[in-house]
Amino acid sequence: MPLPPLPKKRGTILTDMTAVEPIPEPTVEVKEEAVVEKPVKKAPAKRASRTKKTETIAKTHDAITDLAPCPPTTTAKHSTLGSHRRSKGKKLFVLDTNVLMHDPSSIFRFEEHDIFLPMVTLEELDGHKKGMSDVARNARQVSRSIDQLLGHSMNQIDEGIPLNALGNTEAEGKLFFQTETLVAELPQGLPQGKADNQILSVVLALKGLEKERAVVLVSKDINMRIKATAMGLEAEDYFNDKTIDDTDMLYSGRMELPADFWETHGKKMESWKEDGQTLYRISGPLVSQMFVNLFVFLPDDSFMARVKKIEGKTATLCVVRDYMQSKHSVWGIHARNREQCFALNLMMDPEIDFVTLLGQAGTGKTLITLAAALSQTMDMRRFAEIIFTRATVSVGEEIGFLPGTEEEKMLPWMGALEDNLEVLNKIEGGNDWGRSAANDLIRSRIKVKSMSFMRGRTFLNKFVIIDEAQNLSPKQMKTLITRAGPGTKIVCLGNIAQIDTPYLTEGSSGLTYVVDRFKGWTHAGHVTLQRGERSRLADFATDAL
Repeated sequence: MPLPPLPKKRGTILTDMTAVEPIPEPTVEVKEEAVVEKPVKKAPAKRASRTKKTETIAKTHDAITDLAPCPPTTTAKHSTLGSHRRSKGKKLFVLDTNVLMHDPSSIFRFEEHDIFLPMVTLEELDGHKKGMSDVARNARQVSRSIDQLLGHSMNQIDEGIPLNALGNTEAEGKLFFQTETLVAELPQGLPQGKADNQILSVVLALKGLEKERAVVLVSKDINMRIKATAMGLEAEDYFNDKTIDDTDMLYSGRMELPADFWETHGKKMESWKEDGQTLYRISGPLVSQMFVNLFVFLPDDSFMARVKKIEGKTATLCVVRDYMQSKHSVWGIHARNREQCFALNLMMDPEIDFVTLLGQAGTGKTLITLAAALSQTMDMRRFAEIIFTRATVSVGEEIGFLPGTEEEKMLPWMGALEDNLEVLNKIEGGNDWGRSAANDLIRSRIKVKSMSFMRGRTFLNKFVIIDEAQNLSPKQMKTLITRAGPGTKIVCLGNIAQIDTPYLTEGSSGLTYVVDRFKGWTHAGHVTLQRGERSRLADFATDAL
C-alpha cells in the first residue's frame, strides 16, 4: 500500500500532538507515517536506517503524548500565585466600638476583607447594651450576631469565623477576635488605660504581625482617626452608611429643559387629553435622564410638566396644575415660586403616597404642607386626621423633663406647627369668634404624636407630617414610613444643612436615604425648594451667615 504524503517539518507534528487528546500506543505503521522526512527513492538499506530513526522519534512521541493532555505543574503554579495575590489584596479591618453601635450590620459590609475585634471593643459593647436608646439596641443586636457566628465556629476561633455563615453572601471574609495579649508601645503622652488608646495599641501590634496585608482602623471618631494617622497607621471613616458622598449630586426632583427642547424631542410627539389633563408622549436624548414623577420645565416657565411614565426611549409628560394662580389656591394660599407649585402638585395628587421636601429655612415647606393637609382633610375628606411629629433633638442644651401628657410634652417642639396654623387661620378671614371656632375645629383634626411611641402602630387614612426629618437615621425613617396603612400619605420635611443629631451627616441622614431610595417610584415624589419666602431679612441671613 503506498504511503501517504509526508509532513514537511517535525515541529508541526509535535505542536499537533500537544493539542489533541491522549492517543493509544501508536502502531508500527503510524510510526512510519509520522517520522519519515524525505520521500523514499531507491535503496532498501536506507529503509532499514530510516526505520531505526523512526523508532527513536516514536519514543520521543510517546513521552510527549504522556505529558500533552494536562501540564499539572504549570497550572498548579499559576493557581497558587493567583491565590497568593488575592490574599495579599485582602485587608484586615479593625473596628472601633462606635462603628458597631452606629450600624449593627457593619461586620458584614466589608466584602472579601477580614474583620478583627479587639477585646476592648467587646468590653465597650457590653457597657452600652443596657437601655432603650438606639445605641443600646444596636449594641444588643451586634452581640446577638456575634453569638450566632460563634455557633458556627466549630471551636476554631483562631482560624477565623466565616462571615457568610449566617447567609450574608456578600461577606466573603472572616471574623477574628483578640485571643492573646497584643501590646505595642504607644507614643509618650497617650494614657495606656483609655479604651481608644488600647485599640490603637492593638492596631499597632497587628501592623507588626501582618506583614503581607494592610491593617486598617475603622472608626467614626475623628480624633481617634487623627491620632492613628499621626502614629503612622491607616485609618478610615465608616462610609457604608452614606447614601452619597456629595450632597450636590442628590436628586432634586426637577430638570430644566433646554430652549430647543421641542425641536429635539417633538418630531414624533403625541398629545392628548385625559381626565382634564394634557399629556405628551415624547422621545429624545433627555428621556434617558428622566425618572417617574420628575418635574421638567422651560426656563421661562411657559411649560411645566411631570413625568408620568417612561417606556423604553419614550416618556409621557403631564402638564401640572399652576398653583401660582389665585384661582388654584389651597386653603387660601397659592405657590410663590415654581418649586412650591411642584410640591403642591405632589401633595394634592391622591396617587402619590410619599413626598419628601428639602429646602433651606424659610422656603415654605411646613406652610404649604399644612395647607395641603387641611384642604384634603377638612374640605375633600380624603383623610380622617392629620398627624404631626418631629425629631426631638435640641439645638442647644436640654431643658430637662417636661410635665404633662404626650401632647403637652411635645408642645415645646411644635412651634413651627403653631406659627403656621396661625398664618392659615388668619387667611380664612372672619371675626375673632369665627376664627376661634375654626381654630378649635382645625386643632381637633390635628394630632401631635411623639416618635418614641410609633413602633407597632398602623395609620389608616391619615396625613402624616414628619418635620425636621434630617435628624432621623435611616433605621428610624424606615420605622416611621412602615407605619403607613391603606389611604395614608406621608410627607417628610427637612433641611440637611441643619443636622443636630450626633454621628449623622448630610450623606448618612435618613432624609437623604429615602430621597435616593424612593427616586423613580410611581407613588413617590421629591422636590428641593430653592427660594426663601419668609422675609427679606431671613433670605439675606441665609445667604450671608
